[in-house]
Amino acid sequence: MFEYKTIEKPIENTLLKEKGSKFIGFAFPVNNEKELKGALEKVRTEHPKATHHCYAFRMGLEGENYRANDDGEPSGSAGLPIYNQLLAHEITNVLVISVRYYGGTKLGVSGLVKAYKECAKITLEEANIITRELEAEIEIQFNFNQQNTIFTLLSKFDAKVLHFDANENCILTASLKLAQKESISDKLSEMQYISFEFKD
Repeated sequence: MFEYKTIEKPIENTLLKEKGSKFIGFAFPVNNEKELKGALEKVRTEHPKATHHCYAFRMGLEGENYRANDDGEPSGSAGLPIYNQLLAHEITNVLVISVRYYGGTKLGVSGLVKAYKECAKITLEEANIITRELEAEIEIQFNFNQQNTIFTLLSKFDAKVLHFDANENCILTASLKLAQKESISDKLSEMQYISFEFKD
């Protein structure tokens, strides 16, 4: 498995009203902790007066890195229903946040579960779900006169050149589909005066 399903771009400010409470939904594609924190921070800054900022996320190919946060709501009434929507849509590398403004009427645990689930659902239904292929980054060192050979090889594998340092000894960084890793390694291993390594 070299691919996963995620959302194409952020979805912001979907609205659900339930007995006076307002639930505002957000979904962000996230690839690491830094992007995750940035998205949470952004929403908290935009809604400083909200009663709760509940969220759930899944990251990793199998969604192995995940968390559900109730942010002060009764345990399991907010983060989990949001998380279950990520599972239902079979997506990963996604953060969903439901911002709640309390409207004066208590919803009870079952009411909260329903509202947070619905808020996450309508937010994700607005998202365009796409399949992304996992990528690997490779660094190749070679002699200046081998440039053409290397570039021809990279284009065969649809690799994207990220950085190229052209000196007598050239260093090039490229990203390519993880599925191609072994094939390109085999080809590079057959060449002389070339060293390469994959970066994690």
